[in-house]
Amino acid sequence: MGSQLKNKRLHLNPNWAQLQQKLKSHDSKPQRPSKGSQTENPKTILGKRKERPYVELDDSPINPLAPINDDISVTDVVAMDCEMVGVGQGNKSALGRVTLVNTWGNVVYDEFVRPVDRVVDFRTEISGIRPRDLRKAKDFWVVQKRVADIIKGRLLAGHALHNDLKVLLLSHPKKDLRDTSEYQPFLREGGKRALRHLAAQFLGVQIQNGEHCSVSSLILC
Repeated sequence: MGSQLKNKRLHLNPNWAQLQQKLKSHDSKPQRPSKGSQTENPKTILGKRKERPYVELDDSPINPLAPINDDISVTDVVAMDCEMVGVGQGNKSALGRVTLVNTWGNVVYDEFVRPVDRVVDFRTEISGIRPRDLRKAKDFWVVQKRVADIIKGRLLAGHALHNDLKVLLLSHPKKDLRDTSEYQPFLREGGKRALRHLAAQFLGVQIQNGEHCSVSSLILC
């Protein structure tokens, strides 16, 4: 149990781990050898410097939207985002796409969904969903069951998760929800903030300027 908790702490926030490594590299300064040691055995000193690869720094900027590895396993924490389409008179939302990513930001499930009711508004300018995307989409009940199986017993992260769970006709224990729209440090006097504003302020990235992408939205949570 103790080792499992330790592993969870080590695996969280992979982008921060990468940033910390870069900061440590910047702070590391090679020691100056004494005059005596430099005269006596200069080859040894040069050899040691070659054996320290972290001295060569990678100055490329860290992309917070890029997964840190290619691990697509279902981890103890998953994040979810849904895109909705309009049914009925167009003002009723139905699930059109659902995406889940793991701790590393890698996609573990991503499906377009055929709603039970006929779609009258694809809301493409926001959802990014087009008629062609739903022609071979899976039925709602198939997707709902798969999502329920994935999130069961796991921490679920996202932004305004109540909307996503509502269109999925699912519930999840409140103690297992991690919602960035309700995280106290992110709130302001006017209330909750949009994910695109949080992304711009805390990560310096622009998202959701036009059609939404459920994958990039999830990596931020």
